[in-house]
Amino acid sequence: MKLSLAVLPGDGIGPEVIEQTTAVLEAIGSKYGHEFVFSEFLAGGAAIDATGAPLPQKTIDGCQASDSVLLGAVGGWQWDHLPGSERPERALLGLRGELELYANLRPAVLHEALSQACPLRADIAAGGIDVMVVRELTGGMYFGDRGRRQGKYGEEAYDTEAYGVGEVERIARTAFDIARKRKSHVTNVDKANVLESSRLWREVVLDVAKEYPDVELAHMYVDNAAMQLVRDPQQFDVMVTTNMFGDILSDEASMITGSIGMLPSASLGKSRLGMYEPIHGSAPDIAGQDKANPIATILSAAMMLRHSFDLETEAVAIEQAVTTVLNQGYRTGDIMSAGMDLVGTKQMGALIREALG
Repeated sequence: MKLSLAVLPGDGIGPEVIEQTTAVLEAIGSKYGHEFVFSEFLAGGAAIDATGAPLPQKTIDGCQASDSVLLGAVGGWQWDHLPGSERPERALLGLRGELELYANLRPAVLHEALSQACPLRADIAAGGIDVMVVRELTGGMYFGDRGRRQGKYGEEAYDTEAYGVGEVERIARTAFDIARKRKSHVTNVDKANVLESSRLWREVVLDVAKEYPDVELAHMYVDNAAMQLVRDPQQFDVMVTTNMFGDILSDEASMITGSIGMLPSASLGKSRLGMYEPIHGSAPDIAGQDKANPIATILSAAMMLRHSFDLETEAVAIEQAVTTVLNQGYRTGDIMSAGMDLVGTKQMGALIREALG
């Protein structure tokens, strides 16, 4: 295959982890006979400095013309003085909207080699953790009506949660389709005992479930789901939930695996075009020091091969290479422990390429 990828290095450690990831993709291409064509575009703070806007039209056009998008990280203290609508993070919301990416996939996997980094009790972590959080990405409270007004206690602010049937149907189908390729179990997370939007959400998920008789469906209130993630994470396979609940639960799931520097994500829509990025931030405090962990971004590339291009063998090869390197005892600073070998960003990338064979 010949695949055109839009590459958005972004800010902070973004360019460093992207450099190692594109090198891994080139190694995969060489091994399996694919050609990756990389086109670099500005986003986030780097785009603000160069063009005055966090998401230039040239970047949008370039992403739309590509087969998929690989993003590093955006943001940094240099731009903290800007109003919310002009901050680097607006590039993320803009890309999700422009590319019509409504489903965010965040796998939380605890590698056996990193079991000591898990903050949960050893007996809880012993069974392993492998949870896929499927988060609705373009609706709900984050995109609903909002504002300020005078109320009983003076000025008050409001944010509105609203979901339509079609929005829930498409994210539910995404979750069920993914579950079919895993353990065939979906946990729907809502707050249907209190919120009308959650009651509609649950009704629609139940209707969609009829199309998937081979997938088991369970329901859980969000407060209980947060508790169960740290009490018994093994009970979960695929979790599907709203934008706001998914934002919170996926971050919780990421931390129980030991390090946010290990976890990838994918943002998908109707077409094979997706946006793939690590869930960590730009970490400006270590930028340019060869300290960043590139594994989350490299694993995001594996998700891209799997979900956008149906290249399962190649995706598994990357994941196995990462596991091999971790089993050999190599660690970046964020996952370092006694007796392990400390390596930098570049060496970690090189070790993973070597493990590909």
